[in-house]
Amino acid sequence: MQPLSHVLPPSAATTADGHLSIGGCDLVALAEEHGTPLVVYDAGALRDTMQRYLQAFRAHDPHAEVIYASKAFWAQAVLRMVHEEDLRVDVASGGELFMALHAGFPPQKIVMHGNAKDAREINEALEARVGLLVCDSLDEIALLNHIAGERGVVQDVLIRVTPGVKPSTHEYISTGQLDSKFGFSLEGGLAAAAVAACRTATHVNIVGLHCHIGSQIFEIGAYPVAAQLLAAFVKEVGRDGLDIMDMGGGLGIAYGRADDPPSVEAYADTVMEAVFAEWDAAGLERPRVMVEPGRSIVGRAGVTVYRVTGTKDIPGVRRYVAVDGGMSDLMRPMLYGAVYEAILPERPEAEASEHVRLVGKHCESGDVLIKEIDLPHLEAGNLVCLPATGAYGVAMASNYNGVTRPAVVFVENGEATVVVRRETYGELVSRDA
Repeated sequence: MQPLSHVLPPSAATTADGHLSIGGCDLVALAEEHGTPLVVYDAGALRDTMQRYLQAFRAHDPHAEVIYASKAFWAQAVLRMVHEEDLRVDVASGGELFMALHAGFPPQKIVMHGNAKDAREINEALEARVGLLVCDSLDEIALLNHIAGERGVVQDVLIRVTPGVKPSTHEYISTGQLDSKFGFSLEGGLAAAAVAACRTATHVNIVGLHCHIGSQIFEIGAYPVAAQLLAAFVKEVGRDGLDIMDMGGGLGIAYGRADDPPSVEAYADTVMEAVFAEWDAAGLERPRVMVEPGRSIVGRAGVTVYRVTGTKDIPGVRRYVAVDGGMSDLMRPMLYGAVYEAILPERPEAEASEHVRLVGKHCESGDVLIKEIDLPHLEAGNLVCLPATGAYGVAMASNYNGVTRPAVVFVENGEATVVVRRETYGELVSRDA
């Protein structure tokens, strides 16, 4: 097998037939049975990572909370697993709230996010009695207080703050810098104004702060910097009502051979030790720490299998390899310039012999899955697998060009279960009036 063991799910292996398998299931056989594009998740890896997160953070404090960021992948199967493993869930819209409730999540274990929640979504959150709602603007605090007052309830909230820390990641997924659409900046008094607004609101009960500095972070030294700024802020505005410190998520995963992300345990040690040390140094009672991983739980566990539809050689320019999916099922390369690896499920041990551009089937020149990659010779009908597509893949899927969204399969111990069926043509017009 090519040296992609840290990018593929941990259960990846080569079968006696020389095929790539995950969770004991032959990917070639899965593609034949379920069609392509096909998204395959190692269910055991999902469960193991959730357990690692809980163990790593609760080793520092048994009251620490791990909240799954459902925007990374929100199928009912994974939400039910998250609930079974005793994690909370983070939702960022009324639709995600609906899905969490439908999966059986107790409302008190749901954290409602979103930088532009409207009155309908706030009403839905209050109707469900979610455990926490994260406030993102002064307008939202006022609207929440008004709606909660009409309902005669008091809602526990966190205030999202931006500490002014800009981690080393893509600008589109960096969220903790001063110039951000998210939260209240510590600089300029906006965060202090938000805390004051909550403390004076009659139907809003502030219980802590929320801080998310970005995603796909390898340099976890940014977290102690953020913790220092947050502790100073808590000391400035007073500890009263700020019992929770939600440090967000952001831990990166390996997408390529050269990537070497920190472990879950190293991330937990860094975050917990930094928060406790900074609160101790400021003379503050330690908070209950929460974190919100998403990508680092589901990213590596998922792979996407495509079938090659054809190749095209342009003399002196390049060789194109086209597959039966693309930007409708994996938008990240087009949105962020994300770079993926590829491996051939039928010949995972084969040596690379051609330099190609792997492209999708959509009517856009930018529908490029991998701009430059060396692969074994490919022809129409061959299979190509992109590892580490478990986060923000099917969660961002669309119907552009009338393409149906792919099926999703969970594999474990040699058994495959369809958890999301392939969309049909009929469903493409089912919403038309």
